[in-house]
Amino acid sequence: MAYLFLVISIVGELIGTSMLKASEGFTRLYPTLFTFVAFFISFFFLSLVLKTLPLNMTYAIWSGVGAVATTLISVLIWKEKINTGSIVGISLIVIGVVVLNLFGAGHGEAKGTTEMISSIAEK
Repeated sequence: MAYLFLVISIVGELIGTSMLKASEGFTRLYPTLFTFVAFFISFFFLSLVLKTLPLNMTYAIWSGVGAVATTLISVLIWKEKINTGSIVGISLIVIGVVVLNLFGAGHGEAKGTTEMISSIAEK
């Protein structure tokens, strides 16, 4: 279920980002309203994901997929140009997300880490 919520969160972020562009600096009412609603949905579902999945992995996927998909949206919908540097940079983001998911923290979480964080949060 966490991965479904992550997909919903990413879609909300993509819609919010596209509407942010369409709002023209918050000067257009409906795109501005859609921006706020979409980002609320995105962060709400992201918060649900974080109940189950580790923050570092979740945020890497959320931001990595968001960056790649936003680039595709900017080229396909907004007719923006992309150059070799952008392609290399986005490729490095994808590689980083893959490496983090395969080998990063959260796969072998230290025993007692959750309890330590909980005690810090209570203070």
